[in-house]
Amino acid sequence: MFKKLLTFIVSMYVAMAFAAVDVNTATSAELDSIKGIGPVKSALILSERKKAPFKDWNDFVTRVKGVGTDSAEKFSAAGMTVNGASYKATAAAKADAKADAKADKKADKPVTEKAKDAAVATKDAVKGAAIATKDAVKETAKDVKAAVTPKAEVKADAKASAKADAPKPAASAAKK
Repeated sequence: MFKKLLTFIVSMYVAMAFAAVDVNTATSAELDSIKGIGPVKSALILSERKKAPFKDWNDFVTRVKGVGTDSAEKFSAAGMTVNGASYKATAAAKADAKADAKADKKADKPVTEKAKDAAVATKDAVKGAAIATKDAVKETAKDVKAAVTPKAEVKADAKASAKADAPKPAASAAKK
């Protein structure tokens, strides 16, 4: 009876050991045995594994095209591991990393607001400088014209333009 029990325990241990398929050591056939992985997906996995072994589940999901977090969770539930780790253990770490990234992003937000304010202030300063430059150019042009044109000529020009701008009487009113 003891031998049978011992044999049963050993066979269960061996069965459990072979049930887990590590993505870094599995053959194409072993990968095909995982539900959701077919010949095309196993070929992609083997191709990526030739470049470098998978470090963790995140590395696996990132490098194997068409595998997302949902697929990784299903593969893990079907017995696939990456370096002996199941996906659920990694999912908790990934959630922590996501929360840390979100906290970092919030911490950086005031800096972003300051940068926006600085950009607006710079834009306003440039616009003000452009207007001031334009006004200065106009004033300089007036000063140059006044310096070059004699006063008598300016008065004559003013009279001529006033005469030209004056309303002319209608021809029918002049005949009566």
